[in-house]
Amino acid sequence: MKIDAVPFFIERNFILIAVGMSAVALAHPPAFTWVKPHIPLGLGIIMFGMGLTLEFGDFVDILRKWPLVGLGMILQYAIMPLLAVSISHVLGLPADITIGMIVVGACPGGTASNVIAYLAKANVPLSVTMTLASTCLAPVLTPAIIYLFLERQVEIDFWSMVTSVFWIVVFPLIDGLVLRRIFRRRLEPFLRWFPSLSIIVIALLIACIIGLNQATLLGLPLLALVAVVLHNSLGLAAGYGLARAARCGKRDARTLAIEVGMQNSGLGVALAVKHFGAATALPGALFSLWHNLSGVALARRWRNRTD
Repeated sequence: MKIDAVPFFIERNFILIAVGMSAVALAHPPAFTWVKPHIPLGLGIIMFGMGLTLEFGDFVDILRKWPLVGLGMILQYAIMPLLAVSISHVLGLPADITIGMIVVGACPGGTASNVIAYLAKANVPLSVTMTLASTCLAPVLTPAIIYLFLERQVEIDFWSMVTSVFWIVVFPLIDGLVLRRIFRRRLEPFLRWFPSLSIIVIALLIACIIGLNQATLLGLPLLALVAVVLHNSLGLAAGYGLARAARCGKRDARTLAIEVGMQNSGLGVALAVKHFGAATALPGALFSLWHNLSGVALARRWRNRTD
């Protein structure tokens, strides 16, 4: 295979690549669990690559779309908690799984959503802005939602969350924007490789999550898995449908769908373990796996569409 054909091959087959790596991780976790400490670095490299493909003007345009960011925050913190409660009730989930569902539903959007938005050719500046906004609101809204439904007080370190998003998302993105402005034409030959790099990083992330949760997945928690799949799928559908109902363009609606449907499940797992016990972390662990798989599938579906 010619080296110029490699990016095309990876982009065309990224679902097969993700599934293949995941299968290896399920059979032999150490093949991918080593990735865990390097996940922030990998996401940061992708955000840097996104910055190289964007202009500062793209973010200026978001200032004119501030009502859209507000709509995204409302959908994020209303739809996902309500879906968690409704699904748990309809399926008759055990108490521990219900708690875990609600905790995940109360969390902000995850940084992986920015990568999926990039792969799906959605509105990346809007995605990044919404992730940052939901993260800044999380120390207030996440504990409030958890207390509303579970009557348990939890605490979230505001500066720790914001600092994490800054170094993983904002800082590398700004670096990429600055370098693009300075070296515009010289960077063009390298840009075609960044979608492929993003695909490999996401596939590694999914495989790592599977490896870390092998015992849980082999235990076949079928009802919990069904609940998580419904939670994520209905969140994606509601985010897109309500955005379109609010007369958003398809590209922006896809962005809202991704932001609403993809939660910061890592935070959900940490809060569940700390405040409710290890058994309640199962939905968060399953969500970490599933929302990346569904995100990759959506990105594959939307990537070549221009409408």
